[in-house]
Amino acid sequence: MALKNHSSGSSRQWEEPGAFEVAPGVYRIPLPLPGDSLRAVNVYLLLDSDHAILIDSGMYVPQARKRLKESLDAIGIGFGDISEFLITHIHRDHYTQAVLLRDEFNGRISLGARERPSMAIISERATSNDPKMVHDRYSQLIECDAKYLIDILRNLEDDDGEIAGYYKMPDRWLEDGYTIELANRTLDVIATPGHTQGHVVFHDPNSKLLFAGDHVLPHITPSIGLEPTKAPLPLGDFLSSLRKVRLLPESILFPAHGPVVESMHGRIDELLVHHDLRLAQASNLLSLGRSTAHEVALGLPWTRRQVEFSTLDPFNQMLAVTETLYHLDLLVQQQRAKSSTRDGVRHYELFKSSST
Repeated sequence: MALKNHSSGSSRQWEEPGAFEVAPGVYRIPLPLPGDSLRAVNVYLLLDSDHAILIDSGMYVPQARKRLKESLDAIGIGFGDISEFLITHIHRDHYTQAVLLRDEFNGRISLGARERPSMAIISERATSNDPKMVHDRYSQLIECDAKYLIDILRNLEDDDGEIAGYYKMPDRWLEDGYTIELANRTLDVIATPGHTQGHVVFHDPNSKLLFAGDHVLPHITPSIGLEPTKAPLPLGDFLSSLRKVRLLPESILFPAHGPVVESMHGRIDELLVHHDLRLAQASNLLSLGRSTAHEVALGLPWTRRQVEFSTLDPFNQMLAVTETLYHLDLLVQQQRAKSSTRDGVRHYELFKSSST
């Protein structure tokens, strides 16, 4: 495989295999995600003196391992040269391949400290009599009045027991504000809860590079709170994290999914506007008499193509309903709406003084 020059390219060109030099000593390596609508995940190789550091690692599947090996070969290093895996969050397309490579070739795994409770739950499942990685949003679907989705998702669910077995604990927990000193660069660890509670990004302040994981994505809005543990207000966390990162100096955005973007500020501003609009749309639907997260989700447009809820696949319908729940909960926290629970289903209504 030949080494390739960096090009941000079209909306899907970023998925093409290769090792792309996106900054001096930094290579973007897209790895495949079989069966996933995202199709690929970017991992970033940092060459640092005699060491190689990998930011995120891809999913533990043969296709990803083969693609990563080919890309490293093109650069002139091997798996054994990777001294550390810096992982942005626990999702399997970011974490699981690092565990396999560490077990086989050594190297250290570092992960955000607030992922510890979720990792404990996953590890317990991996050694239990039922290691299947069940969806932890099932109870929320009942709250959303979308119980019918549970049976559909269970019928579609693959046995993830083998994947769960590769959720071993990291070697180091990273706290917010920690600085990673490398020979050729410094990386600041910034906690960005929202996508998961322990999500972190890595910021190179000298070169003005942001390795953003799934916190800031160029073409899609990140899902919120998809993890075993539940945050009280995940959308509030996510918006606060966006504003926190927005205060950093303008930097090049290196996302986990999608092409490199020259302005992280521009994309963060777009995401903040999107969620403001979403809150207004949800508020308007409450004013029209809809009261549950499922009812509101049915009235919202979805994806960049603004499609109807019914056109989404069941997994993305689940994400849509729970994301709507988080928007409604934020309206309550902002004192623009109130909620009550009847027969296990949460109902929302606007305060009389709330404007739409």
